Amino acid sequence: MDRKMNASRILHPLVLRSLFLRSLGLLCLGLVSLWGGPLGAQESAPGTFAEIIEVRVVNVEVVVTDEDGNRVAGLDRDQFQLEVDGEAQSIDFFNEVVGGEALSEEEGEEGAEAVEDPALEGLPGFSPGEPVSTSYLVFVDDFFSIKRDRNEVLEALADDLPLLTPGDRMAIVAFDGRRLDMISSWSDSQKELQRALRKAGDRKAYGLQRLAERRNFRSIRLDFNSLEPESTVDGTRLDIEEEQFAVQISEQVERVVAAATATLRSFAQPPGRKVMLMVAGGWPFDPVRFTVTDPNRVILDRGVPSGPELFEPLTETANRLGYTLYPVDVPTSSLDLADRDLASLRNIPSGAALEPDFVREQELHASLGFVAESTGGKALINSASLDALPRAVEDTRTFYWLGFTPEWRGDDEVHEIRVRVAGADGQRLEVRTRESYQDLSRNAEVAMMVESGLLFGNAPSSEKLTVVLGEPKRERFRKMRVPLGIRFQAQDIAFVPTNEGGFGAQVLLVISVMDESGARAPVYRLPLAFAQQEEPDGERWVGYDTELELRRADHDVVVAIYDQFGGSLLSSAVSVKP
Repeated sequence: MDRKMNASRILHPLVLRSLFLRSLGLLCLGLVSLWGGPLGAQESAPGTFAEIIEVRVVNVEVVVTDEDGNRVAGLDRDQFQLEVDGEAQSIDFFNEVVGGEALSEEEGEEGAEAVEDPALEGLPGFSPGEPVSTSYLVFVDDFFSIKRDRNEVLEALADDLPLLTPGDRMAIVAFDGRRLDMISSWSDSQKELQRALRKAGDRKAYGLQRLAERRNFRSIRLDFNSLEPESTVDGTRLDIEEEQFAVQISEQVERVVAAATATLRSFAQPPGRKVMLMVAGGWPFDPVRFTVTDPNRVILDRGVPSGPELFEPLTETANRLGYTLYPVDVPTSSLDLADRDLASLRNIPSGAALEPDFVREQELHASLGFVAESTGGKALINSASLDALPRAVEDTRTFYWLGFTPEWRGDDEVHEIRVRVAGADGQRLEVRTRESYQDLSRNAEVAMMVESGLLFGNAPSSEKLTVVLGEPKRERFRKMRVPLGIRFQAQDIAFVPTNEGGFGAQVLLVISVMDESGARAPVYRLPLAFAQQEEPDGERWVGYDTELELRRADHDVVVAIYDQFGGSLLSSAVSVKP
């Protein structure tokens, strides 16, 4: 087994291999079962506010500055050149927003086009001559943050709430490494939001655990190297301890990125400009570089996810939904104690550097910079973290809005966006905007929705799917095999006539699993085909059986059926206990 597969096994401790193999065999046999009534149903939690998102227009918010960083106003549509994948793209909608107000056609250029169809999906609903509202979605990372440092940022946000103007709104969500908790849904009440931010500040934070993990790893490395520079049989490859720690960090970053992505999806379509403030406790951009203590050491073996591979699920979702991301750097001075305390305990001279602090800090800031630059936002680091809301408000009140309607293919491809602006008399202008959009397939959309439901602890739709769990069977190596059956009425999905005669339905089965520690298996998607010679009785029940192979521990499971003909979604959330 190669090193990459070893890393994958560590990264995904939940095993669903038997689910895939057994389901594939049943599907090849064309299994379809009809019953006169349901079996025992498993109660599921109420559905979230997630839904299948229809995006027809790609919104591109553009900030234009001169060489000195000053905003440039008064540009018209003809001065903008929009390219998608290197080819010119027509600008279907255009407007300028100055000081939080959309310019009327008289104030703007003749080319400015007002949004006349508020029902057109994907448009932000700007009304020329009226204030442009902003929806601020606050994501609080409790998993990496140290409580004291996190609360400094939250208190600053609470103090700056008067900056919100009439029509603005804010929602607050927190993540503890396992669950997403909605502290406040959309609200424009400063008193309610202040209470919500105080509530967020009362929550437990787990940054000290991340600190202890790092201290433990550094202690092991000191024992291994006897205070000498790192040496391995092959310095271009990670040794066992390094690989395990790098994989651990990578999995932790994946976890918090998935939570932020799920938060975006669950607050997908608020009105006005859409902004996410991400209170980030320190997410390494490259877990391998963060792990290796020698900044001059070159690692060629890269089996650990890092960089864009880790963060693109978040940035692509934000770009698809039209969110601009402003990651807020929670002060991380306390993390320096990991090495300093260790040096004191091991009687290491103060002049003996265990690791260049700037390398580690660069890794943390690189992730915030990537997230911000990919979505047209700004990374609020160091002292700017305590000035997050004022800076985000200032940055989002003046911009140009461009909208275009691509030919949607649903192929999951990511398309590069580039905007150029021609200044008057050779003036050099700088542009800041999103870098891409993703043409997400319906199947991928459903899988993301199911994962969002798992992280929020409920089912992603109000249409219930009956899930029947059998008695778990003990397996070797602390695993268990859990029979799982799904049941739904034939009338809940579309059976259509087939060319061969009879009636058929095609659905996508999606299963997402998370254990008690918050570790998640990859989302499984499996197409199923049902066939019947006669049109099924709407009140009869359709069923499908499979098995989950899991570690012997408590698990949360979200199961969904997406009707590929009719477009309906059935889902339920259940718990599995050994």
